[in-house]
Amino acid sequence: MLDAFIIEQLRRREREHEEARPVLELPLPQPPLSDDPSKERERDSRPDKEEGERGVVIIDFGS
Repeated sequence: MLDAFIIEQLRRREREHEEARPVLELPLPQPPLSDDPSKERERDSRPDKEEGERGVVIIDFGS
């Protein structure tokens, strides 16, 4: 069984490693803001034509 000090050191290093991990932020288009909330609810309740057009993208970084 590991000493409590060693376990705490491992946890600290793991947290530091997670904080140092780079993060990719994508600029996603934002929907236009509406002044009328009832129009916003109406728009959300309608089925969109684009909802049926879905797909999968496979990126192979292997050899």
